[in-house]
Parts: sequence; structure tokens; C-alpha cells
Amino acid sequence: MKIAVINGSPKGEYSITLQSVKYLALRYPEHTFDVFSANQIIFAKEDKLTCLKEQIESADALLFSYPVYTFIAPSQLHRTIEIFKEEHFSLTGKIATQITTSKHFYDITAHNYVKENIFDLGMHYVRGISADMEDLLTKRGQADLEQFFEHFLFCVDHSLYLERREAPQRSRVDLSLPESIEKVEATFDTSALDVVIVTDCTDENSNLARMISYFRSIAPFSVRVENIAEYPLKGGCLGCFRCAVSGKCVYTDGFDTYLRERIQKASAIIYAFTVRDHSMGSRFKMFDDRQFCNGHRTLTTGMPVGYLVEGALASEENLRTIIEGRAEVGGNPLCGVVTDETSPEKPIENLVRELLYVMEKGYTTPANFYGVGGMKIFRDLIYQMRGMMRADHKFYKKHGIYDFPQKKWPTSLKMYLVGMLLSNEKIVKKMGNTMNDGMLAPYRKFLSKVKPKD
Repeated sequence: MKIAVINGSPKGEYSITLQSVKYLALRYPEHTFDVFSANQIIFAKEDKLTCLKEQIESADALLFSYPVYTFIAPSQLHRTIEIFKEEHFSLTGKIATQITTSKHFYDITAHNYVKENIFDLGMHYVRGISADMEDLLTKRGQADLEQFFEHFLFCVDHSLYLERREAPQRSRVDLSLPESIEKVEATFDTSALDVVIVTDCTDENSNLARMISYFRSIAPFSVRVENIAEYPLKGGCLGCFRCAVSGKCVYTDGFDTYLRERIQKASAIIYAFTVRDHSMGSRFKMFDDRQFCNGHRTLTTGMPVGYLVEGALASEENLRTIIEGRAEVGGNPLCGVVTDETSPEKPIENLVRELLYVMEKGYTTPANFYGVGGMKIFRDLIYQMRGMMRADHKFYKKHGIYDFPQKKWPTSLKMYLVGMLLSNEKIVKKMGNTMNDGMLAPYRKFLSKVKPKD
């Protein structure tokens, strides 16, 4: 089988993920693995791109190989997928799968993103493999990789492919929002508030532009727009880790200062984008990836966020998960997600009201699984790599994020004692509801002292 490997890593030949592909090429020499890097495709001139297109189209299967960056894939792979669609790569009927390496932080949303675009391109999909960065150096990791590839071959031989669950499509509707309207009433002094809208909108006649304009017209606080389409980004995150110690990006385009001064110091952030290729588009993804100059530090914890989205978000379950996951991991109250799928006039007004409440009251909620699970992965990762990721390590120590369970030895000791009791059938029979009563005792004691709020 002739396999075209789409290497989505900005590191090119130095990609850790690509080493797994090289391993498969050595173990299965009867198959051909031709590697095409994302940067090779992105920066190819017309004649070269035509040549690359012909080579990729001649393959029997495509293997997407990439590290997971910020909930999805690197911006370079986003742009590659856009080029596949813009240049009408003829891939219909081919088989595709994927290999990723990461610490399993939202690898599921990355895989779903690539899977949906594989379906867009008319290809058949076989489930990919998500590996830890060090797995290839272990016997278990090598066995898992071989089993994955042999399963892939089995599925190809027997035409066993995952099918897309068709989502309802919608017709594009041009919005007609009021040009001027009374501002939403605020119950406190909002003169010190500074809300920033981060967008890549370039079409002044788009629904997105209209939603942004309406939001600004009714907001009883200062609203400014930072258009990342106009910012001179020199490129996407390179994954070089040069910022791990100093927090300073290797690029000299000033983005790290721009991010910290123009965006992260705001009172709240509204993200405004158009759904493209099952994500926010390659420009927004470049913006997200470049925020790695902050490492794994949640520097905007408590800052409320909201979204203005143009496009069929209701049919993009994976993208909705990413939006919620981003807020949960960052500790940002999610005040609302407004789309143009229905009239957004009232939802935008509600978004403004929710922002006002959160900014006035400092309202936050405990993290759900998306936030707790994501931060536990980061906690273990940073502790293990604390010698290199010094800025992250210092931040995690200062904010008490190193909440390892082994520190809670009194609880562990208590559970050993309970386990000993439960292992004795005679004691269990005599206990009856004693254990349940014991578990509820501290709660009953606490509730007995609760007084009505003034």
C-alpha cells in the first residue's frame, strides 16, 4: 500500500510523532510511507503545489501525523487542510487515519477535528491512535503501534470504515440587526471596565461583523476590538520550548507582549469567529497556539469569556466541546455562546447582562470534568518537567495546583480502616446503616449550624 503521510508538526523532520511513522516503515517494509510536511504544502509555489497534489492524490491512503496543540492540531495542519479544500485535492474514496502524540490533553477533540475534515474530503476513516510522547520507547508502546497499524490494514482489506453521522445543514441567512439601540442597563459603575473582542473578521458585511457591531452598541461598558487578522504574526507556534524558561517567544513579532498587554489585561474577552472546517479557522488557531508563550499557566483565571459565532455551531459538537473545555481549563466563567443560526439580538443582550453580573459579583463555578481532568494532566506534566518548564513550575507551586493525592494521607489512612471493616462479613452485618450515618455525620453537624442569609 502506498501511504501519503501528512506531517502536521511544525518541527518537520524533528517531529516526535513522525518517529512513530518511521517505526512503522521499518517494521512493515512492504508498504510505502511518503512524508509530506505541512510547511512544505503551505509554502509551495504553484508548480510545486501541483506536483505535491499529484503525489498525494496517487496514494492509496493518507496518514495524518501530528502533535496535539491547544485542544486540536497545530495551525500548520489547519492551513494544510484548508489548502486541500481550496485546491480541490481529489481524495474521494481513499482511506485515512491518524497518529498523534501528546500527554492526552484533549486528544479526543483533536482526533474528532481531523476525522470530520477527512469526511469532508470524501475519504473513508479508520480510527487512529493517540500515543503518549514517550510510548514509542517502550515495549508496550511499540506493540500498541503495531496493533493499530495491523488493525488499519484489516479494516482496509474488509472495508470496515467509520461512517459520518450526518448533521443537519442550514442555509446562510443575512442578519438584520438594529443599528442603534438603548444600552443594556448596568446596576453599578462600569467606567473602569475594559472588554476586548478578539476576532479575525475581515468582511464588514458579514453576520459576524453585524453581531460584533450590535454587541458594542448595547454594551454599557468600554468595548474595543483586537483583529488578529491584522496583527503581523510571523508564523505559528514552532513547539521549540524556548519560552519554557523565560516566557519569551522565539519570534520577534512582539506577540507575547501584545497578548499580555492588549488582551489578558482586559476585564473580559469575547471571541468572535466564523466556523471553518469544523474549527475557528487557521488564523485563530495560530493565535491560540502562539499563546503557548504563557506555557501551561492559567493567567486569566476568573476572567469571564463569551463567544459570537457565525456558522452552524449547533451541528459542531466537537467544537462546542472545545469552547467549553477551554473555559473550564482556564477557569473562565463562560457567559454565553451566541450564533447567527437564529436571531441573535436577544441572546447578545443576555450575553451582555451575564457579563455584567459576573464582572460585578466575581461569580465563578467549580470546574467540571473538562477542567479538573485537563488540569490534572497539566499538573503531572509540569511536575515531571519542572526542571525545564521553570515558569510553569513556579506558577503551579504559588497557586497550589500541585494537589497530589499522596499529600492527603489522613484520608488514605481512614480508607484503609474502612476497608478493613468492610472485609469482615460479621462486622458488616452488625453495622447496618452505621456506615451511612457515619458518612453523613459531618454534613448533619454542618447543616445544623447554617443560618438564613440576611
